[in-house]
Amino acid sequence: MKTSQAGIDLIHSFETLRLKAYPDPGSKDGKPITCGWGSTGADITLNTVWTMEYADQRFAAGLSKAEQAVSLLVKVPLTQNQFDALVSFTYNLGIGNLKSSTLLKMLNEGFYANAGLQLLRWTKNDGVEMAGLVRRRKAELKLFSGEH
Repeated sequence: MKTSQAGIDLIHSFETLRLKAYPDPGSKDGKPITCGWGSTGADITLNTVWTMEYADQRFAAGLSKAEQAVSLLVKVPLTQNQFDALVSFTYNLGIGNLKSSTLLKMLNEGFYANAGLQLLRWTKNDGVEMAGLVRRRKAELKLFSGEH
């Protein structure tokens, strides 16, 4: 599957485009350093500045990795909305967190509703609940549940 425009719009609504790199505002050490549409990586430093075109390219590459991970790790059928919500979650938190999550375990056991509710557990950064993450997880749950 591929992420729908609704899924891309959801991610973009939380990953505000910033062409100059910035430290993670919620982490104690400012990491990861972020640029573009929420892109992170070893090549991004506080001195990184991107063009809009490059930010879009990096977003597309990150989105593709998240899509591939969801497609590979989820063993049960998904609706487009469920897929989009899981891609947003994975884009934000990383493939490793999806892979090790109770969310994925419950989903692969066929407990769709309970798996969706697991999204709401991922709202903290360095042990502190973040209002932006609460809003994002609620939006992902709404999409996952088909209420967008």
